[in-house]
Amino acid sequence: STLIPVASERSIGKEITYQGNAYSIVSMQDAIDAKPDIALFSAGGNTSLEWAPKFEAVGTTVIDNSSAWRMDHAKKLVVPEINANELTSNDKIIANPNCSTIQMVVALAP
Repeated sequence: STLIPVASERSIGKEITYQGNAYSIVSMQDAIDAKPDIALFSAGGNTSLEWAPKFEAVGTTVIDNSSAWRMDHAKKLVVPEINANELTSNDKIIANPNCSTIQMVVALAP
């Protein structure tokens, strides 16, 4: 698997290092064109609402950390330790609750 770092337009072309490897930051469209298996979104609700469906359209599974999809009944709200078994291969945009909620439901889970 390959890491594809994506950031705002002003960061395109800059390099980051992860586990000793250098990676160039690319645009959202370049990342979509690469058709990654998974995209981790943590760039705010508006960014997610705009771009997650475009990744979904090429078959990428999007795990979104914003509030954009949390109340969308067509998207599953998932805490992996609690209900990851609810996911199917058809779930391409996956919402997760905020950090304090995740901790609470993990603690309260049977």
